[in-house]
Amino acid sequence: MDRTQEYLEHIRKLLRDVKVPELQDELAEDPLLVQIHDELRAIREIMLAFSSGDFSPVITTRGVIPGCLKALQANLRHLIWQVQLVEKGDFSQEIKFMGEFSHAFNNMLRKLRIRLFELQEHEKNLKESEARFKFLANHDPLTGVYNRRSFIELAGVELSNAASLSIPCCMAMMDIDHFKQFNDTYGHLAGDEALRHAVRTIEVTLRKNDFMGRYGGEEFILFFYDTDEETGFRVVERLRKNLPEKPVFLKSGPVSIYASFGVVASSMEDPKDKDYVQALISDADTALYAAKKAGRNRVILYKSSQTMSMVE
Repeated sequence: MDRTQEYLEHIRKLLRDVKVPELQDELAEDPLLVQIHDELRAIREIMLAFSSGDFSPVITTRGVIPGCLKALQANLRHLIWQVQLVEKGDFSQEIKFMGEFSHAFNNMLRKLRIRLFELQEHEKNLKESEARFKFLANHDPLTGVYNRRSFIELAGVELSNAASLSIPCCMAMMDIDHFKQFNDTYGHLAGDEALRHAVRTIEVTLRKNDFMGRYGGEEFILFFYDTDEETGFRVVERLRKNLPEKPVFLKSGPVSIYASFGVVASSMEDPKDKDYVQALISDADTALYAAKKAGRNRVILYKSSQTMSMVE
């Protein structure tokens, strides 16, 4: 009996119906139809799994359609892996096996790379700006040393730490001699360069724990850690001698810079008074005034009852 029409109808149902049709007993007698039924059912199950996002089924059937499904399965698994990399921030992935989708996906990645670069540059600029603003807030814009406020704050911290360890410290006030006359002679731009040069000349001789600040105008202040008054006096005297030996070079030629200094030693007691740093600065300034009054270009060490000086 010719069952061709029944075979074709069963195959049509396998291809179209939501539910897999039962293989009637009469049709199950044909081994070829049974094989076709099993293969189409397996293909249906795989495609249904794919449509729900499950790409794990093992494809055991052979032929063009199963082969295409295997290729699609491999591509989709690879795509998932690439998308996972993108999710982790790797925007270098590109797809080359899915036609228009590949083109759209790769364009999206390109835009993400551009946007990421822009965000990174923006973040970099923000960090640089933040660092720059922080530096400007704490440093003198002309010479680069600490400004008065930051110097006083840092000196207070260092003095407190040193006192807890019974470590002596010194501070020194420095004033460029005859600086107004220098400006009148060479101009304010040359005066600015002279201040920068003086700072550079002194800073290269400071130790790691020493630091310098601009107190105002041509006045600077220095902090010497682990330095008693005799050592501080000698160190500052060496700075005074070294300064004119390294002249600033202007358009008109080299010009030596001279300075006067006042030095004061800390008490090594924990500075409870919040104005202790300012009191030390005032004492150093008193010694500086004495140095200027005595003829400038000299160092004077502050003493509560008297002053002592050393002149070359």
